[in-house]
Amino acid sequence: MTAPLPPRLDLLLTGVDIVTGEPGRPELRDATLGVLAGRIAWLGDAPPPGLPVAQTLALPGRVVTPGFVNVHNHAILTMVRGVAADLGFAPSYTPGIPKGTDVTPDQARAFARLGACEMLLSGSTLVGDNFVHADVTTEAMAELGLRLAPSWRVHDVDFARVAHGEWRFDPAIGRRTLDGALALAERWRGHPRITPNIGAHAADTCSEDFLREIAAASSSLDLRVNTHLGQSEVEVERVRARTGRTSTQVFEDTGLLGPRLMGGHCIYLSDDDIARMARAGAHAIHIPKCNAASGRLAPTPKLAAAGVNIALATDTQHGDMVELMRWALATARVQRGGVDDDWQPAHVFGMATMGGARALGLADSIGSLAIGKCADFVVFDFRRPHLVPRVDLLGNLVHTAQGRDVEHVAVDGEWLVRDSRPTRIDLGRVCAEAEQAARELWGAAGRSYWEPRR
Repeated sequence: MTAPLPPRLDLLLTGVDIVTGEPGRPELRDATLGVLAGRIAWLGDAPPPGLPVAQTLALPGRVVTPGFVNVHNHAILTMVRGVAADLGFAPSYTPGIPKGTDVTPDQARAFARLGACEMLLSGSTLVGDNFVHADVTTEAMAELGLRLAPSWRVHDVDFARVAHGEWRFDPAIGRRTLDGALALAERWRGHPRITPNIGAHAADTCSEDFLREIAAASSSLDLRVNTHLGQSEVEVERVRARTGRTSTQVFEDTGLLGPRLMGGHCIYLSDDDIARMARAGAHAIHIPKCNAASGRLAPTPKLAAAGVNIALATDTQHGDMVELMRWALATARVQRGGVDDDWQPAHVFGMATMGGARALGLADSIGSLAIGKCADFVVFDFRRPHLVPRVDLLGNLVHTAQGRDVEHVAVDGEWLVRDSRPTRIDLGRVCAEAEQAARELWGAAGRSYWEPRR
């Protein structure tokens, strides 16, 4: 884990336990981590001798991990927090509640900033987000300093009608949403912390001709495609009725099923679908909390056995990747019928870190703690009663830790969270603006909203 001495260090952490995510030496106890110019320059049992260090932090009782790579989210949907989990289906398909098409740019900015702030405070250093108003939401989330993989929600269905059971495709809608995604990609091209993609919504909300357009754009511009795949019975039935095939087969036939495709949810997949994903090198984005809260389980043991790369994402109900690892482990064991060597804390930790990095094509720079990689890391306070004793660091992290145990977060060695507070933005203002936006949005939708006593 050690390397030739760097000339100096900008930051040195001492006395920490480190979960590296690297197979050669996955754990270091009472160790040191050094940063130079935004990269990890030192990992060792002792501080490097005789080097000038700009800042040294002694953090005994803490555990340092790679930042979580949270690849599938719609941060604006914090607007339906506490409601969406009990709908049984995605908000966009459900009548009677506010929709993305109802949200103003200012409201979108407030909701997205809230969602990104929650994810950052729980240890996500990269957030993949796609929805409406991606121009203003990307700017809002970028204010926090975290990495982003953003896109517009891309579709050619008329979403205003979908909640009422009508699937009508309009080429003008497709042109507008895809042009928005491509303009966003051009706007942020070359940014060190922003990797745009194309947020193709799903095979039931994108016509086949439109999916071919998306595949051509993805190929020519080398953009990843973040989509929903097998997320609902409605999707399965709609796609089967329209095409006579599964969503996976449609993606394959339109040129999308490949290493650039990130399929969110992956609940309703046949064995043949899984085999096709594995052959194509497509990635499965596992969202276990949202799935299980609606009474459904993705076949992750089959996906893993087939060799499909699995990443984790929180999606809409909360932003805590620590809790997500616990759900991912528990739901897989339910399907396996017990505990075995194939589903252990290290496996779901890998999904939350390197799995997401691989899905985004960023595995050489993020996802683990190694010399030369970006200094994206999270510091957990393991002095708390539910994390003591520290016999097995990963066991404690996955089974008993919480996102609120995060004390500090760094991206490129820059502190974005210190003492559980964001450094670039006022947390109170973020929450107040989102609360006000929710009152406006729900009121416009004709739904009651609790009002405090005057």
